[in-house]
Amino acid sequence: MADKEPALFICAIERRYRQGEITLEILSGAELTVWPGESVALIGPSGAGKSTLLHIAGLLEHPDAGEVYVDGVATSKLSDAARTQIRRTEIGFVYQFHHLLPEFSALENVVLPQMIRGLTGIEARRRSVELLTYLGLTGRLDHRPAELSGGEQQRVAIARAVANAPRLLLADEPTGNLDPRTSDYVFGTLDELVRASGLATIVATHNMDLAKRMDRRVTIRDGQVVELT
Repeated sequence: MADKEPALFICAIERRYRQGEITLEILSGAELTVWPGESVALIGPSGAGKSTLLHIAGLLEHPDAGEVYVDGVATSKLSDAARTQIRRTEIGFVYQFHHLLPEFSALENVVLPQMIRGLTGIEARRRSVELLTYLGLTGRLDHRPAELSGGEQQRVAIARAVANAPRLLLADEPTGNLDPRTSDYVFGTLDELVRASGLATIVATHNMDLAKRMDRRVTIRDGQVVELT
């Protein structure tokens, strides 16, 4: 992988929060490199800093120190508009809760972010049908979120996250609300999509069985990102 640019390089990241008179050190010199086509499981207990690391990696939150490189671009000194543009085009997000727009169909939920980016309605619809079909939702395109099962909703959320062909996918407990069988299926479809598209992926999860299916496993210990065997 030495001849490639990392999709994500988090360098010497520090993040702390004030709680009254107490300063909580969440990240302290944290570093992580993720390459195109590589999947990384981020595991650890609640409160360890997993979500904070994902928010910083996804340019949703500024670190107190350090740098985040997305596809080789240093982001700390970019304007809010430039950071928003990178989030829109280079980064996809999947959360524990699907956050689908309830008044729109599955297909429309995937079409919308592409049209916001500037694709024509015809092209956005074609790509959305392709993605949802790939994820096993052929017969559910016109259903609204309330008419879909939890697993189907999360697969729509995955399709929406990758609709704009990002380089990096960040997922925060994407199967946390699903039963084990549905969780396994949804993760399987996500894994297939990631490998087929060459996405760099970080998945925060408590599920060790799922984590073992990814290329690497890391945790946060004393504010540092630590590789696990």
